[in-house]
Amino acid sequence: MTTPAGRGAGGRGPVTRRLTLRARMALLTAVAVALAVAACATAGWLITRNQLYRELDRRLAAVSGGPPGPEGEGPARPVARQLAEALAACSGRPTAGGARPPGPFEIVQLIDARGRICTVPGSGSLTVTAADVRVARGESGPLYRDGDGVTADGTKDRVRVLTRPFRTDRGERAAVSFALSLDEVQGPLDNLALLLAAVTALGVLASAGAGLMIARASLRPVDELTDAVEHIARTEDLAVRIPEEGTDEIARLGRSFNSMTAALAASREHQSQLIADAGHELRTPLTSLRTNIDLLLRAEATGRDLPAPARHDLLTSVKAQMQELTSLVGDLLELARPDETRTIPETVPLHDVLARAVDRARLRGPDLTINAHTQPWYVHGDPASLERAAVNLLDNAVKFSPPGGTVDVRLTGGELTVRDHGPGIPTEDLPHVFDRFWRSPSARSLPGSGLGLSIVARVVAESGGRVALEPAPGGGTLARVHLPGTPTPGD
Repeated sequence: MTTPAGRGAGGRGPVTRRLTLRARMALLTAVAVALAVAACATAGWLITRNQLYRELDRRLAAVSGGPPGPEGEGPARPVARQLAEALAACSGRPTAGGARPPGPFEIVQLIDARGRICTVPGSGSLTVTAADVRVARGESGPLYRDGDGVTADGTKDRVRVLTRPFRTDRGERAAVSFALSLDEVQGPLDNLALLLAAVTALGVLASAGAGLMIARASLRPVDELTDAVEHIARTEDLAVRIPEEGTDEIARLGRSFNSMTAALAASREHQSQLIADAGHELRTPLTSLRTNIDLLLRAEATGRDLPAPARHDLLTSVKAQMQELTSLVGDLLELARPDETRTIPETVPLHDVLARAVDRARLRGPDLTINAHTQPWYVHGDPASLERAAVNLLDNAVKFSPPGGTVDVRLTGGELTVRDHGPGIPTEDLPHVFDRFWRSPSARSLPGSGLGLSIVARVVAESGGRVALEPAPGGGTLARVHLPGTPTPGD
């Protein structure tokens, strides 16, 4: 479906889009108050009109011979006598005297059962409706209505009419219409309408001003938030905070904004720390590589070949540094990879993953004995990440094991334990073992980037588990990994 011309997103027209939020709030407040005042004014006018008409109807009933009764009950006897004479005169029969319109009416008019109009001498005339004829025939009761009439002096006028049944002494069925001018009602109503219109206009103006002040007061926190956002965009200073007083929506928005900037600041700090730590870790292997390569190039440039053992040692060192660089870059890529790029978790046989990791660990520590005892266990996660985490745990155990030592690996009931018999980890260092690039003072002379256990902690957390290192009984370190899963893939 095409968007109607002149309308944009959200259904707002171009004029509304050009208004500021403060102006829109003031405008909406003014419109809401205007509608409320107009509704109250209209209701007041209608109530007043109904009250005035009710009073006019009461007067009509009172001066026409009493409240209208059921069919057949006519006006009071003095009035009935005058009306009977007027009806006789209208019919051409002789009367006792000149008929005059009874009471203080503008117009008095008779209608017989056949719908003929009998105008009382000295009175004006009314427009007869079908409802009046039905009253004359006795088909309906008394009737109040607005109508048009002509007074005795020929002036057209809007009148209030009461038509009620009437029977003469001869038993003739008819109806008589009494009319009073609506001027005494319409005049006050017109004045009241003008007064209410003026009050409505003043109410709209006052509400517009009040709406503008309310909008200014309500949007002051939004202005502060806007200033803070513009300051951050201009200076990139994520330390800016805005006040969080109150419990309303604006305060919630302020707290959310502060939480967002705090998270951004922490992310920037972690990023800066990661870059600084990565640069520090890369400096050592790069320096060693450059030194070894410079020695090889200098020997070749001078024409004096290095002894074969020395050359072999240099090339072995270069290869080791390249492997360390490769491992470090891989660890950095693993930690820097966003969650959106990770593979969809699947059911993984952890015992098979652990078996492959043990095989790789035996290659890296050929002089060590690695005892593995595993039971089937299936977890939900990424196979490659889980294997990398298992390899890192075993590499850590291999690295700290003494020559000819033993590494014990067990997987039972969803708990994976890796225990070495090395020097162990001091108690004060245990809280830092999963930090990025952290290495204990005793391990800084050993190869490694300090990212292995960080990757383990991250992979285990993504799989819904937990990991911890603790001193092993009798010396060494014990790593415990708990991963939720089942002993069979279908459970």
